[in-house]
Amino acid sequence: MLDQYFSNSPAAKSEPKTWSYTLKGISFTFTTDNGVFSKNEVDFGSSLLIEQFQPSSVTGALLDLGCGYGPIAIALAAVYPERSVIGVDVNQRALHLAEQNARQNQVDNVTFIESNILDNLPEQSFAAILTNPPIRAGKEIVHQMFEQAAHALLPNGELWVVIQKKQGAPSAQKKLAELFEEVEVVKRSKGYFILRAK
Repeated sequence: MLDQYFSNSPAAKSEPKTWSYTLKGISFTFTTDNGVFSKNEVDFGSSLLIEQFQPSSVTGALLDLGCGYGPIAIALAAVYPERSVIGVDVNQRALHLAEQNARQNQVDNVTFIESNILDNLPEQSFAAILTNPPIRAGKEIVHQMFEQAAHALLPNGELWVVIQKKQGAPSAQKKLAELFEEVEVVKRSKGYFILRAK
């Protein structure tokens, strides 16, 4: 369990690698390592979430919940320079990489914070929260993330979730419907669902 990407201190031997990836038409350079999620490229789900996301008219910060090495948070910060973006994760190695990646992509409107879900951001509210949740951490954790996100949104704020059908999209939709007034499927592609809850 120590080597899972959702553990606090992955035990896997560090072997950093750097590569480039285009998101929203912008070429980014990411450094990744063992013990983080999707270390060889931006995974399809995160990439789809970034491409589909449109901020609403609600003004306020954006949050990447479970940010890993930072591709979602950094891409959003680059595309929406007028917004402040926060990324949170429990994985210290991933957060260290996220900070490095923000610097190497010269994106300065993004901040990364170590937090178990939203425990370390008790007073903050967001215009939108995005998450590619850690399915392997279990349904209980994923549903906890949805619950905490629901309480951390500004009025009319939105939660955007990417999840595979085979990894629980229907139960995620059901859970979101208990927490939010509106839940819609924004996009389906290759078995992935982009869900928007408001």
